[in-house]
Amino acid sequence: TGKQREMVLMNVLNNCLRTILNAEKMGKRQVLIRPISKVVVKFLQVMQKHGYIGEFEIIDDNRNKKAVVELNGRLNKCGVISPRFDCKFKDYEKLVSNLLPSRQFGFIVLTTTYGIMDHEEARRRHTGGKILGYFYQISIKHHTFQKKK
Repeated sequence: TGKQREMVLMNVLNNCLRTILNAEKMGKRQVLIRPISKVVVKFLQVMQKHGYIGEFEIIDDNRNKKAVVELNGRLNKCGVISPRFDCKFKDYEKLVSNLLPSRQFGFIVLTTTYGIMDHEEARRRHTGGKILGYFYQISIKHHTFQKKK
């Protein structure tokens, strides 16, 4: 058969978070993410609200959307939980202790009937949801970007 097989992108959110984490580890100041979805945009907004990433700009080139994300060196780890497990309101404490290194650091992102939000906002709204992913920073001091020689 003469047809060439294409690699299919399975999880857009996972691809986005991996790209951000790899760029963060390399000390880059910004990263291009493509493709993006509505879920990715909402996840990025939650990260931005808590100061883990800087501004991001969405570029629509009529084929697929892209995003340019400003990095600020505050991200140690982020990831997707797949499949998207259900989480009841009463199970948040157990979930936080399983996924995050400490109660003070990081957030779990959920999709709820009120939209995509972090676990603290979901707790305030007294609602459960499905787990999308998590992000956190362990060290308190900011690491500075250094130019490679």
